[in-house]
Amino acid sequence: MTNPRKPFRINVGFIVHEEIGYSHEIPFEFNHVKLEDFEVSNLSGSVYIGRTPQGLIVQGDFSGDTKLQCVRCLKDFAHHLSWSFAELYAFDNDSASETGVLLPEDRQIDLAPMLREYALLEVPISPLHHEDCKGLCIECGQDLNLEDCGHSQGNNDSPFSVLKKLL
Repeated sequence: MTNPRKPFRINVGFIVHEEIGYSHEIPFEFNHVKLEDFEVSNLSGSVYIGRTPQGLIVQGDFSGDTKLQCVRCLKDFAHHLSWSFAELYAFDNDSASETGVLLPEDRQIDLAPMLREYALLEVPISPLHHEDCKGLCIECGQDLNLEDCGHSQGNNDSPFSVLKKLL
């Protein structure tokens, strides 16, 4: 049973004492979860923890939805995320990978920071609610997806506007 205040904190002490090759799966299902400043709804996934000679290998596969804002029209929209990760929690410094993550002495692994980092990597840099989003009018701010305001959206003041005629 996980701690309701820290749902991604896992006690892995029982796995440390198992034989090499032992693995355990832990499923996760949440309607809504907050990972620090990042909110995810319909989060589902599982974590596989395996015992190795060097430490515990933690592999996770997750998916969920988050709310983003379109960079063109500023509408909020739901965006589906899907991500995976794998990390070695080493028993000592000699066995540590290049990330240098060590298994805590209390044998409690908090996956929330790792989940947040990998989920954020899946968020697009310039999110669009739809590929054909027309954005906002540069003069009046009208949402051009709803109706055309009649303003010209081209910037004719540019010294390069003459080059368009050559095409």
